[in-house]
Amino acid sequence: MIFTRNLIGSLIGLSLVACQVSEPETRESAPEPEPEKVEMAAPLEPISPEDQKQAAELRVAGLQIRGQGDLSTAITTFQESVELDPDNLSGQRLLGWTLHLAGQEAEAEKVLSEASLANPEDVETLNALGIVYLFQGELDAAIAELKAAIEVDPENEIGHYNLSLAYQRIGDLENAIAHGETATILEPDNPHPWVALGLAHWSRGDTEQAQIIYLNAVQLDARYGQISYLPNLKVAGFSDSQIAEIDALLRTLF
Repeated sequence: MIFTRNLIGSLIGLSLVACQVSEPETRESAPEPEPEKVEMAAPLEPISPEDQKQAAELRVAGLQIRGQGDLSTAITTFQESVELDPDNLSGQRLLGWTLHLAGQEAEAEKVLSEASLANPEDVETLNALGIVYLFQGELDAAIAELKAAIEVDPENEIGHYNLSLAYQRIGDLENAIAHGETATILEPDNPHPWVALGLAHWSRGDTEQAQIIYLNAVQLDARYGQISYLPNLKVAGFSDSQIAEIDALLRTLF
């Protein structure tokens, strides 16, 4: 009986162990992450030939309107052109320059800066942006853009002329004279470089040299011999203080 009980007890113990071993261990497994969805940007649609043609027509119309003095309508026309053909550099430059002519310098800077970033070696855009900075009194930025322009085209008279004005305003008269001289060589029939060069010599105290140089401007355009005409120099990039200095120079001549 004792043997039987022991045997039965052993068999019961084995069966319990067997039950424990045979039951599979259950674990909750984390769900597999779903693959990340990457949204693809829609491809840009190419500009249709019809849009390009219409944009070109708007640029021509904008120039005609601007020539008639209606800057507001010209700006709207150029904006429509850029919307139709946003990558056209001519359209961007026309819009930026017309904004400048309308006195909207901050807007002009934005348009021309974007055009310059896309076309960093376009001399006309660099010139235009440099002039906009000059008009805003941002002289370091103006010098940087205009220097970039003459690096691309060393015979860029507009760049040299405006550099002369910018350097004179920061008191770097040697560079003002050097660029002014280059501008007069490149475009001797334009009175503005002669006025700028005469101003640079006047600022340095070279009174006689300044007088001789300024008379070249007067010979090219007699209006520069009239004090009443000098405020028009502002449109040519001269600041109020520069015009005051030219006024003083002119009074020594007549």
